[in-house]
Amino acid sequence: MKKLLITGASGFLGWHLCQLAKPEWEVYSTYNSHFIEIPGIKILKVNLTDFQELKQLFNDINPAAVIHTAAHSQPNFCQIYPQESHLINVMASCNIAGLCADYSIPCVFTSTDQVFNGLTAPYHEAAPVCPINIYGEQKVMAEMGMLERYPMTAVCRMPLLFGSATPTAQSFIQPFIQTLKEEKELSLFIDEYRTPASAITAAKGLLLALQKVNGIIHLGGKERISRYDFGQLLVEVFKLPPTGIKSCRQNDVKMSAPRPADVSLDSSQAFALGYQPLSIKEELTIIAKYQ
Repeated sequence: MKKLLITGASGFLGWHLCQLAKPEWEVYSTYNSHFIEIPGIKILKVNLTDFQELKQLFNDINPAAVIHTAAHSQPNFCQIYPQESHLINVMASCNIAGLCADYSIPCVFTSTDQVFNGLTAPYHEAAPVCPINIYGEQKVMAEMGMLERYPMTAVCRMPLLFGSATPTAQSFIQPFIQTLKEEKELSLFIDEYRTPASAITAAKGLLLALQKVNGIIHLGGKERISRYDFGQLLVEVFKLPPTGIKSCRQNDVKMSAPRPADVSLDSSQAFALGYQPLSIKEELTIIAKYQ
């Protein structure tokens, strides 16, 4: 089996990706601060922002392909700690692309829908980027830097992701479900739209991109939905008390990082390659079955 290096084993997407890649690849995966064990995966503690450590990692493993998911992906964190997040989100990403170029191996990078300002959705791959928060800016810098160093990089812009919690990470739905179960109030935006996908679907998209994509691709789901309407689907599928959900607007909530209003992705290029997200309701039904 060929060796696949996945960065970010302890992250929400990285963990799901490791599970999915395991049958086809000999998987090596990295973590930094959150120790994790995944059966059947070789886990390594690596500081990706240390170039010598990164170079040694490539030297030791000699991977046949790399999928880079490790990141500081909380926009509020990036807004408050721009220098710290820049090291992993930009510098390490560009160094990984450079090493993949040296080894002439496929490189897949997880970017974000937040490279857009949210004013002219839905966005296709050629739409001009215009981020409104530091996280989005860092991902734009990484996209450009990686493609410059290695034009064969597959830059996968990811949507809002949801799914089952992992041993070290959860998606936004876990706290939502907990709050509603406790019949507490949950305020959700009626004016923020995304094209969400489950982590399993997104991981399938990344493995597809590894085989078929050079350049930029969008891996959004098939439905544009507000946070509020997503909450209503959660209530229906997980049979939660519906009384707690309240509608609010982005302006009602003070956040460190500005949030774009509508970063729905047009992912028809990926659909044409065989990327097949289920409906949000179908995805949630599968997740509910295993809770």
